Amino acid sequence: MGFKNNVIQIVKKIPYGKVTTYGTVALLASLPRGARFVAGVLHFNSEKNNLPWHRVINRNGFISIRSLEHPKALQKALLQEEGIQVSDDFMINLKKYGWSGNSDEKYLDHSKLEKQ
Repeated sequence: MGFKNNVIQIVKKIPYGKVTTYGTVALLASLPRGARFVAGVLHFNSEKNNLPWHRVINRNGFISIRSLEHPKALQKALLQEEGIQVSDDFMINLKKYGWSGNSDEKYLDHSKLEKQ
């Protein structure tokens, strides 16, 4: 299975009411520093693969979407429907809502690993 398919499978596993980062998805898919590639995979594959694209945010906890198809306000609304609190400046508390792919519920901050 290629990187694109790994990304798709990982994004499908993000639990309802949780978020993760582009970098975390890249690390879980075995491509460190592949956060931008994850964004591309989501952009071109979310609709046809029914992916919960709205659960992926940047490493600082912000909604950073730039697509006209899926504006920030839509992503914010979808997350809020899942019970996730999103601030007026589009920030989400990763310690509270973050998912790192671990079986336990504690969020592991991958941001330091993403920079390596």
